Amino acid sequence: MAQQRDIEFTYSLIDRIFRLSLGEMADFSGAKYDGDFSLTLEQAQRRKHEFVARSVGLGPGTRVLDVGSGWGAFLNYARQIGAKGVGVTLSSAQAAASRRNGLDVHVMDGRTITPDTFGGFDAVVSLGAFEHFCSPEDYRAGRQDEVYRDLFRRIAAVLPPRGRFYLQTMVFGRNMIPADRISLRAPRDSDGHYVALLAKQFPGSWLPCGAEQIERAADPVFRLEAKSNGRLDYVETIRQWRRRFAAPSLKKALLKLALLPRYLLSSDFRLAFASGVSANSVCFERELLDHFRLVFVKR
Repeated sequence: MAQQRDIEFTYSLIDRIFRLSLGEMADFSGAKYDGDFSLTLEQAQRRKHEFVARSVGLGPGTRVLDVGSGWGAFLNYARQIGAKGVGVTLSSAQAAASRRNGLDVHVMDGRTITPDTFGGFDAVVSLGAFEHFCSPEDYRAGRQDEVYRDLFRRIAAVLPPRGRFYLQTMVFGRNMIPADRISLRAPRDSDGHYVALLAKQFPGSWLPCGAEQIERAADPVFRLEAKSNGRLDYVETIRQWRRRFAAPSLKKALLKLALLPRYLLSSDFRLAFASGVSANSVCFERELLDHFRLVFVKR
């Protein structure tokens, strides 16, 4: 799994810029447009939250665990409809921001959760965190399937029979290249270069090889009930994010100025946050990446 330092690099280092651009409870996972790109980003994110809640049967009095809860966007929605939510994240900044907004969020590794940690739940959700559960080292050592199977077993353990798990995640797409072609030294417009840039933005993380790998890992304890593709929705979400991040703001300008020493001293920081290239958008457009929404039911 990505280590805490990796998650802090991606999500905590520019935490305040995220929140200034996307809102105090920034929603940093793909929205749900369903092809209607006339929707605002907020409307599409709300549509996603409603879809997730329906998919797992969330309502007043139910209890939900959010694995990789980010800045608490879905937990806040759950609170609005009368559900009780608990979140976990490895980003200390995300947890602190969530707690300031009255959400029950803890800094911990989602792979260590047991029924003794927080008790049982009616449902579990994970929106955009599954990407971080397998590290490149796990992949190279042949442990990727094992990592996913163990995670599904742990999630199943906190659910009742027929309890539901909603998973939204990026995966490697049908045009993904062999791992040995991923390099910053590859030609600048090549697939290998864009995937390498993406790896700098999300260090310590290795994606599933398609939705099929996830389904196989879940199969011993979960039955797949529904699956939908959100690749084009994610392309639009990224476009909207880039507009929000680029919108002028004195506070953001001052925060970026404070990060100047990091920019000058860290090539990793420059590649991740200041390369001027939206590597994830290019990777989705070229189908090097894909995106799925999966609804599982505990066997």
